[in-house]
Amino acid sequence: MYWHQVTPGPLVSHSHTLEEIRRFNMAVAMFDYMSQPHSTMSGTIKIGHKDAKTGEMTSQVDIPMFGLGVYLMKGHGECKKAVSHAIEYGYRLIDTAMAYGNESEVGEAVRESEVTRDDIFVVTKLRRPHATSYDEVIRRCQESHDNLGIGAIDLYLVHAPPEDLEVRPQVWKAMEDCLETGLVRSIGVSNYGHHHLQEMKSYARIMPAVNQIEINPWLQRPDLISATKEIGAVPMAYSPLARGHKVNDQDLVEVAKILGCTPAQAAIKWCIDSGSITIPKSSNSDRIEENFHSQELDISSVLEYFQSMNENYISGWDPTVEP
Repeated sequence: MYWHQVTPGPLVSHSHTLEEIRRFNMAVAMFDYMSQPHSTMSGTIKIGHKDAKTGEMTSQVDIPMFGLGVYLMKGHGECKKAVSHAIEYGYRLIDTAMAYGNESEVGEAVRESEVTRDDIFVVTKLRRPHATSYDEVIRRCQESHDNLGIGAIDLYLVHAPPEDLEVRPQVWKAMEDCLETGLVRSIGVSNYGHHHLQEMKSYARIMPAVNQIEINPWLQRPDLISATKEIGAVPMAYSPLARGHKVNDQDLVEVAKILGCTPAQAAIKWCIDSGSITIPKSSNSDRIEENFHSQELDISSVLEYFQSMNENYISGWDPTVEP
């Protein structure tokens, strides 16, 4: 698929020329979209665990750079339907959590798919209220494993830093042991700030493979992304659309017009190109397909506009700043 672009100038609203360009781009995009098969486009990267002493990377696995988030999808088969459609359309990464209450639906969709299990990467998470002791972590990991019913969990994350600072070492030791026993294929964290990651160096045998945090054009977090990479982890971006709060942002709308795409597609592609595994959430079939095609965009000509959007806007909770 080819996105026909122009070199951007100043962002001017209601420009007749810009409107003509937008209509032309959308027409061409729709023609290409309808005339080409929908196959997997997600590139993959390797994630692994940096040995805290030697720095050696271990237990490496391949993970797609793009996937589907299923937050708040439950009841009446909403989650299963969304995941099934996403997999059929080409998605190969699904992000869930025990807190979402839909692990079983995700597992059903994966098992019933015509895509082989090895080609689908599933992420789930340890609930923060369950991050209280070694034994509780082991028990809850097994529970998520059983809920999904798909064999080893591809990536298991601590959903947020345990509130009790004293239990953090034993919580992570349990995560490491879940990896060693084969219950999971990789482990990581979510919503960890720079100080949380640095603290882990004092007790971890191996460092997290991933730090899943909110990242989007309005919350670009270069320092936290740098800290994540410094420990050998890869950033994973949730809420790439700021929970929908910023989809109508005027700067984003104008950039989307230049690119000939939707505002959501532009924001998602910015996250991917920032080097973050990106997991937009949607249960709407049209949106699932639209988000998938964000991967085809070339946004190199408008990066300066994205740089100006950063305002450290938090759309949801932010445990990264907690003790």
